[in-house]
Amino acid sequence: MRVGALVQPQVPGAVAFAQAAEALGVASLWTPETWGYDALTGLAWIAAHTRTLILGSFVVQLGSRSPALLASSALSLQALSGGRFRLGIGVSGPGVMEGWHGVRFSRPVQTTRETIEIVRQVARGEKLVHPGEVYPLPLPDSRGKAITPDLEPAHVPIYVAALGPRNLAVTGELADGWLGNAFVPEQAEVFLGPIAEGAARAGRTLADLDLVAPVALEIASDEADAARRVRRHADGYAFTIGAMGSGSTNFYNEAFTRLGYGDEVAEVARLWQQKRREEAAAAVPLALGALTNLVGTRDQIAARVTEYQKVGIMTLLAKTSGPWEEQLAALRLLVELTG
Repeated sequence: MRVGALVQPQVPGAVAFAQAAEALGVASLWTPETWGYDALTGLAWIAAHTRTLILGSFVVQLGSRSPALLASSALSLQALSGGRFRLGIGVSGPGVMEGWHGVRFSRPVQTTRETIEIVRQVARGEKLVHPGEVYPLPLPDSRGKAITPDLEPAHVPIYVAALGPRNLAVTGELADGWLGNAFVPEQAEVFLGPIAEGAARAGRTLADLDLVAPVALEIASDEADAARRVRRHADGYAFTIGAMGSGSTNFYNEAFTRLGYGDEVAEVARLWQQKRREEAAAAVPLALGALTNLVGTRDQIAARVTEYQKVGIMTLLAKTSGPWEEQLAALRLLVELTG
């Protein structure tokens, strides 16, 4: 099992943190993209100051760039990093795509499939002809023409942040890896089942994908401290449940429902929409904070790591916080536990 870390390259001290993480044995570094800094620019800066770290986007929002531009950016980073780049992609949701990017959110599963197809086609250096439903290229009845990429072909591993069964199946069929938010090892089949089905359609198995579980990582001083920290992470899901989506479209809530928390999630969402934010946070099941993260004492974290190992998770992507020294101490422990 490998250890990854999440970092915002624009934050002062991020380069030194990346170099220290590399020295500790952290295998990969991933950068976020929400509605602030983009996920790609900072990776080039980190690439210039590191030697062995795998560098990934977590995640590029599909629809914010054309697939051809995304391929060009990915191949640029692959060349500049000496082959260390991993393209993490995700469909986001209507709130972000239509509110921030001004792009209609529609057909997320087909968008994922066609984006992967086009990126792969460009990466192979092939003339770009793609008879897609979302991205037909060249555009029919237009002045566009099929263009051959003017770059050196290179393989760009693609990781998909997917939650819904259909997108999970596409991930298993086409992607190199999965970025598995909200993953609960004890109910791994909820997510890994559809991925395995998709992989089987392509003559593959789960072992052919890098299964990445993003987790908050915090070391507690004792069990009482651990309980307080877990409650805080559970509270944090109130925003995810109440605000990450639009109307009836919230992929996290659908995933939590498949995990067996449908009634509780509906209540949290109701309270959030009524602007009863503290009550919404208190209504989030404690299990969501405990089972989707690595938060606790050393022994508690070690036990949770074992659960992830049992179900075949290959990379634990740690989301740390606090002073850099504390973050590095937490990563040092996780490298030790997974080694």
